[in-house]
Amino acid sequence: MVANKWEEAEAKECAARAGKHDADQKLVLQVYASRLIGGDPDLVLHGGGNTSCKVMRRDLFGMDCPVMHVKGSGQDLAEIEAAGMTALRVEDVTALRRLDRLSDADMVNTMRGAMLDSAGPYPSIESLLHAFLPHSFVNHTHATAMLALADLPDAEAVVAEIFAGTVATVPFFKPGFDLGKAAIGVFDANPDVEGLILLNHGHFAFADDPREAYERLIRHTNMVEEWMRAKSGKALRPAGLPKREKAEGAGEILPVLRGLIGEQLTHHTKDRDAAMPISDLRAGPDIQAFLARGDVEVLARRGVATPDHVIRTKNYPLYLTKAHQTQEAMAQAVADYAKAYTTYFIENAALSRETKTMLAPVPDVAWIEGIGIVGLGQDARAASIAADLAEQNIAVMSMAEECGGYFPLGEAELFGMEYWSLEQAKLGNSTPALFAGRVVMVTGGAGAIGLATAQAFAALGANIFLVDLQPVALAKALSSLGPDHDGLALDITAADAARRAASACVTRFGGLDILVSNAGAAWTGEMAGLDDTLLRKSFELNFFAHHAFSKAAADIFAAQGRGGQILFNVSKQAVNPGKGFGAYGLPKATTMFLL
Repeated sequence: MVANKWEEAEAKECAARAGKHDADQKLVLQVYASRLIGGDPDLVLHGGGNTSCKVMRRDLFGMDCPVMHVKGSGQDLAEIEAAGMTALRVEDVTALRRLDRLSDADMVNTMRGAMLDSAGPYPSIESLLHAFLPHSFVNHTHATAMLALADLPDAEAVVAEIFAGTVATVPFFKPGFDLGKAAIGVFDANPDVEGLILLNHGHFAFADDPREAYERLIRHTNMVEEWMRAKSGKALRPAGLPKREKAEGAGEILPVLRGLIGEQLTHHTKDRDAAMPISDLRAGPDIQAFLARGDVEVLARRGVATPDHVIRTKNYPLYLTKAHQTQEAMAQAVADYAKAYTTYFIENAALSRETKTMLAPVPDVAWIEGIGIVGLGQDARAASIAADLAEQNIAVMSMAEECGGYFPLGEAELFGMEYWSLEQAKLGNSTPALFAGRVVMVTGGAGAIGLATAQAFAALGANIFLVDLQPVALAKALSSLGPDHDGLALDITAADAARRAASACVTRFGGLDILVSNAGAAWTGEMAGLDDTLLRKSFELNFFAHHAFSKAAADIFAAQGRGGQILFNVSKQAVNPGKGFGAYGLPKATTMFLL
């Protein structure tokens, strides 16, 4: 069940900080509600959903005019500030209701013209629906329970059963003008409703009070969950933070898959240096149970729960049964996926009025029997988003199948969303960072040289895997790098250290591109009197550990089929040892010959 997190004391404190102006207080209260909604993964994931509030503000001429603050496109509800709620002149937007049709270009121009601050973020593509509704506070989410409901074959009848007329259903329309017109038409026929279910899409709840609008959203969602529990005898699996459990066999499969997808990306981009994808593996018991279903192959071809997912996950995952988990079989599966996606694009693009450019025909999600689900992306963040949405999708599939069947939108409608310019704009058009898609492992990563090296690679877009002996220092180093990096504390001279580090790196990111074999320590003493034990200890750390890690890296490079780079920190002691540094210089010189 979704918790009601509204705290009246907190809300009043927020309103008080906003000052005495009524419009500012209402906006701040809706920002407070938006953060509660955005912070709950059972309601929205990764910038999904949108909220709005309508207020009266004075214009440049001293006249009071109605203004709607609506979530700006690309803003994250969990962290949104008042500045992220774009202000629109309501009358300029609601005037569009009088039209029978409206092009995307004209809609964009009208919305931009209605913005009070032309430098602000472009308003959500669902702003028209927000504006057409008469309520002061409007909230829209893609809650897991609501998606399961919206994809049922008899969703309209189920909504009537659950809500007894207090929530109405709206047929699927692409967000924007058509959806806004359809939704307000449904509302006008049912003006007493307090919410709308958009079939195959999501949920709206509204009121003239911010707390009431928020609490209606929560109550509606929990009513659907209660109905599903009664219908299926099962609780809906809650969403949450990523759980990256280990999966036996992942270390062998993920690098191979990464390399094969990299080959397809190279073929598509004609770029020999095209980065392979980063992966994010989820392998918990719920996922294993789902992949063991007898109908999982059928569900793999049903598609995504809401069109909002398609730009980050594509419509279908790459499904690998255990029979597909040899190199040859995986290569064929990836090639078949690319061929099928290309056919899908050609057939649907031919029906479009606009010229479309095909995206890379590679999967953004893989379902791997016995392993887990894998999000794939150009960096760890993109891969994590894909994995989160994939987890939600299988939760929706499972519950919908228990309650009557899972029937999302078909390919034609999904193509329209996947290749809609206003939807793709959410992803941004920035050039990827120089090292985006590259995984860099740094040994001795919490030390001064190792961390500085890691920070330099991270600044260029690489995802970093640190290895260090000291857990506390490692945690501090990772904290300085940020959330999209990882590491492992271990003694790199241990017999299985290189294997463990390589396995952990592959499980986290899917492979490896660059090894910075940096860890070392300087023991000193005159060679004539140096204890053999100390010399051997120095060789273990300053040579044999480098040797073991380079072999482990080379194995990953071979599995990926793309090569890689190994950088050794050999120190000037390898060629010009100082007095008393023989115990350090000898293994460093030996390490240099690994090149």
